[in-house]
Amino acid sequence: MALRTLLFSLMAISVGGPALADEIGSVDTAFKLIGANHKIVVEAFDDPKIKGVACFLSMARKGGISGTLGLAEETSDVSIACRQVGPIEFVEAISSDDEGERVFKARRSVLFKKLQVVRFLDRERNSLVYLAYSDKLIDGSPKNSVSAVAMMPWGDKLPDEPLVE
Repeated sequence: MALRTLLFSLMAISVGGPALADEIGSVDTAFKLIGANHKIVVEAFDDPKIKGVACFLSMARKGGISGTLGLAEETSDVSIACRQVGPIEFVEAISSDDEGERVFKARRSVLFKKLQVVRFLDRERNSLVYLAYSDKLIDGSPKNSVSAVAMMPWGDKLPDEPLVE
């Protein structure tokens, strides 16, 4: 009984929190006899402070029993593509420092590994730069992916001037 309680608690931790991304689709990469197949998943999220910018992430998701239960540690591989999908409007002030500002976070293991996306403002090139990477409490990974969005007019609407903190 205690083992079952522990498993349900770990599942709640691994999937807890609000969903920040929408799953667009997935493809299977390896068949698993028991549990879900290994797959590559494509998800999308909108920048929470900038209307008109969306990012698309692709990442591996483990299947099998541990993956199905949400107990597997996912790989650090991630790819990101961010695009202007409408007129750019700054809903809130964004950070302009060289540390960037986190705009997305998702768990990649039950306890210590996270996928993060950080936004940087490149004023010189009038662009928003998005960096996706995975970190871990003890041993992070240098694997990363970067995408940039040039702030351009949308139809006859010019992009807002960046609001910065």
